Amino acid sequence: MNGPKVFLKFALDRMFWGKISLMDDVDRKILAELQQDGRLTVTELAARVRLSVSPCHRRLRELERAGAISGYRAVVEPSAVGLNFEALVFVTMRQEDRDTVAGFERALTEVEGVQEAQRLFGEPDYLLRVVAADLTAYQRLYDERLATLPGVQRLTSTLVMKHVVKDRPLPA
Repeated sequence: MNGPKVFLKFALDRMFWGKISLMDDVDRKILAELQQDGRLTVTELAARVRLSVSPCHRRLRELERAGAISGYRAVVEPSAVGLNFEALVFVTMRQEDRDTVAGFERALTEVEGVQEAQRLFGEPDYLLRVVAADLTAYQRLYDERLATLPGVQRLTSTLVMKHVVKDRPLPA
């Protein structure tokens, strides 16, 4: 097939839920540029993707409305704010019924220091990325918060030595 690559995207806005629209190479370029620098003005973005400002702004709003862009934020270096310790914590649940899982996940959202949490297929049940000031602070968080979460059978920690790949943009 000749011509530009065309990708399907699903609109996440309630008005458009389930409707399929097309994402072309220009949309992909917009996403790639914003992943590199989310502070670009629409004028700067338009120049980088070789569009005039109006069509670029329209595409940007559509990408936001469709859920392809879920937000904008500053990326803060943990060590710059005193969080020099990082661990990956594997959680095995005692049981995995709906109420236990819901209670665990609800309580987990209240634990400061948990930066990411993924529910996994197989063993273990969850993977958490946790930051703390130091080993003592992590031990306190582990003993007082993580180990007391509803339904937890076992926690296993692995300490992060260094980041090799971090916050990489999604492929275009």
